[in-house]
Amino acid sequence: MAQPHAIEVLLRPAVELYTVAVCAAAATLCLVAPWSLALNPLLGLGSALAFLFFGAIRLRDAWIILRFRRNVRRLPRYVMTSRDVPVSQQRLFIGRGFRWEQRHTHRLMQTYRPEFRRYVEPPPAYYAARRLEARLEFAPFPLSRLTRLTAWDVPINPVRPLPPAGGLPRLHGIEPHEIDVSLPLGERVGQTLVLGATRVGKTRLAELFITQDIRRRNAAGDYEPVIVFDPKGDADLLKRMYVEAKRAGRDGEFYVFHLGWPTISARYNAVGRFGRISEVATRIAGQLSGEGNSAAFREFAWRFVNIIARALVELGQRPDYLLIQRHVVNIDALFIEYAQAYFAKHEPKAWEIIVQLEGRLNDKNIPRNMIGREKRVVALEQYLSQVRVYDPVLDGLRSAVRYDRTYFDKIVASLLPLLEKLTTGKISQLLAPNYSDLNDARPIFDWMQIVRKRAVVYVGLDALSDAEVAAAVGNSMFADLVSVAGHIYKFGIDDGLPNSRGGLKIPINVHADEFNELMGDEFIPLINKGGGAGMQITAYTQTLSDIEARIGNRAKAGQVIGNFNNVFMLRVRETATAELLTKQLPKVEVYTTTLVSGATDSSDIHGSTDFTSNAQDRVSTTSVPMIDPSHVVALPKGQCFALLEGGQLWKIRMPLPAPDPDEVMPEDLQQLAGYMRQHYTEASEWWDNHSLPGLQDDPLPDDLLDGFRHLTTTEVANDEKRL
Repeated sequence: MAQPHAIEVLLRPAVELYTVAVCAAAATLCLVAPWSLALNPLLGLGSALAFLFFGAIRLRDAWIILRFRRNVRRLPRYVMTSRDVPVSQQRLFIGRGFRWEQRHTHRLMQTYRPEFRRYVEPPPAYYAARRLEARLEFAPFPLSRLTRLTAWDVPINPVRPLPPAGGLPRLHGIEPHEIDVSLPLGERVGQTLVLGATRVGKTRLAELFITQDIRRRNAAGDYEPVIVFDPKGDADLLKRMYVEAKRAGRDGEFYVFHLGWPTISARYNAVGRFGRISEVATRIAGQLSGEGNSAAFREFAWRFVNIIARALVELGQRPDYLLIQRHVVNIDALFIEYAQAYFAKHEPKAWEIIVQLEGRLNDKNIPRNMIGREKRVVALEQYLSQVRVYDPVLDGLRSAVRYDRTYFDKIVASLLPLLEKLTTGKISQLLAPNYSDLNDARPIFDWMQIVRKRAVVYVGLDALSDAEVAAAVGNSMFADLVSVAGHIYKFGIDDGLPNSRGGLKIPINVHADEFNELMGDEFIPLINKGGGAGMQITAYTQTLSDIEARIGNRAKAGQVIGNFNNVFMLRVRETATAELLTKQLPKVEVYTTTLVSGATDSSDIHGSTDFTSNAQDRVSTTSVPMIDPSHVVALPKGQCFALLEGGQLWKIRMPLPAPDPDEVMPEDLQQLAGYMRQHYTEASEWWDNHSLPGLQDDPLPDDLLDGFRHLTTTEVANDEKRL
């Protein structure tokens, strides 16, 4: 015999309360007047306890129904200060939620049935109160007070407004039993992708992860390096990083790199550190387009930059963008400089012959392909064509100057715009630092140094002011990180240091907000091979189309997405993005009930029965997707679906940030954060003015960037005037 189907129905009246009321009355009667039930006082006490026990059971059942009905309409507030964020050596805390299973899909399907509508949607009085508030917005004083009462956000208000999170609370309220959700740290090397539309909580989720990364110590008591890329410039994110670094005692190793505020920014040379000299050309030329006819120009640009970098290193100079740009524009000067150094070391008398050849040159005897070159360059070329000199760097420079000048300018035309972006204005001071200027107290860092010092770095790229420069700088930093990851993978982080522990690798936490604005081809090896070097990439973006539009190739966009093992899906508006999650989930069977009733007339006119009737409740199963793209689109702010640990689906909500009394920053960073809030804010935070006032009103100290106190008031005033 088939077993009956147990149909769970939680959207119904709490009829258990009737039983609770009867049990309470019976228990009272047994205690107060046991004689009325023909009981002595002792038996009355025992009966009262039995009634109370049974009533408690039914009250618990009623509470389950009432709590479920409340949660599908309004979730309880979930607020946490940064001090209360749990930090573990084994797991990464995400928020509160539950593992999504078949029963949750069944409950969610029930909420859309019309007979349950009154339990899911606000009552008519709620909508009447909102209409009244709209009509009385500009009403005179007595009436305007009425809207304050209807909008009063307290539990005793029967028409209390819903939280300003939007979406459908039922998506999370269908499971009243929440638990703390966390991700094993061992899963983070599989890389993490966070997708969500603008202003739905991506940056706040980033703050939660970054807070733990900054404060986490490993078993040996060491911290982990934390690198954060912030293209648009979020002042709250910068503040959170500094506060957590100071709380953990790491403010001495806190670096701020910001293109929009160069006077207090740290400095960084993207091509100054390398394992092989060819990496310099790869980092620069790799940012050029390699599609179609552009591929040949990129290859030539790579070769040309490689020639310049090799010559600079041989001359004892550290490559940077300014030097490379200078010699791209005028390769003759580098050719002459290197030739002087080479012949002074190997053939001291050769220079006298070169000078004599230079004196015999005129406009008539200069070869056609050398027209426009300096005479000394022509003389060097003539000398080298007669004397056999085997030096690869000199041969490379010689081959570059032998190109016709007009043709040469055309084939490097694609390289010059990139170098212009990286060397214009005060940005050149940040990306091509002068190592010998002892009066400049701004620190200089590179990624290997950051990893070895376990430092915390905030990279603000000012993309809202100049997206092209932000993308070029961010991409060059990613390319540099790829090189560092390759070195760590082969040799460890202590290679070349005393007492080196060979092959040592530590987790390197990289958070890239709006990473689609920064990524290029270099980002792909960073996420699919960086895990071996300990790189833990957490990338944040809005849609899949953003990645495809940035790379310009659908296959490469799929390659990027395919390397993220952990996916957090907040509210999105693009169906294709939502399907990245929903199409990876199985279909499940949900139960549906159908009420069938009918009547049949009797054809026997002489019989005693005129008609027969029947009523049936039929239970059937229907196969439906575990979640639908429409559910992802309807997520409230601060909530997400997550695929963790091999495809396990979790429904999670993140805690709202509560103000901490010690959230303070030094004056220099206060000035930077104020500028970022004034110019970068897209919209007010969705919890602003809702029981969390004063989040940014704390006083600010003066204890971080002491090295920048040499700046004069005039320099700061000039920057303020420019901004």
